[in-house]
Amino acid sequence: MQILILNGPNLNRLGLRKPEIYGSKSMAQILLDIQRIRPEVYLTYFQSNHEGDLIDQIQAFEGDGIVLNAGGYTHTSVALRDAVEECEVPVVEVHISDISKREPFRQISLLTDVCVHSIIGHGTDGYEQAVEWIINKVLV
Repeated sequence: MQILILNGPNLNRLGLRKPEIYGSKSMAQILLDIQRIRPEVYLTYFQSNHEGDLIDQIQAFEGDGIVLNAGGYTHTSVALRDAVEECEVPVVEVHISDISKREPFRQISLLTDVCVHSIIGHGTDGYEQAVEWIINKVLV
């Protein structure tokens, strides 16, 4: 099974940027934790601060599912939404913080209705939960 974990802008700063909101774990630590729990899953990871790069990754991916934390593009990118809507594999939306309790502009997700599932406000554990959700969905 192959799962792409796709992170948007500023998520290259996980573990450093606003740890009171986003936690203190780096993405490398999160990926190691998931791989330890699910060694049979081939994880691919990609992060970009550029919208088009994220869209290219979604359009090119041929695995079993995508875990997407689009960061700020969640609230602004119709183009990213369109790519997710057209995607042929399940896409699970992840947000580390509870966006419904953040600033008003962060409370709207353009992605929720085109993703198969959303995990919001579970901290960095949301990545592992999204991987588990995809595994359970694909293996059914």
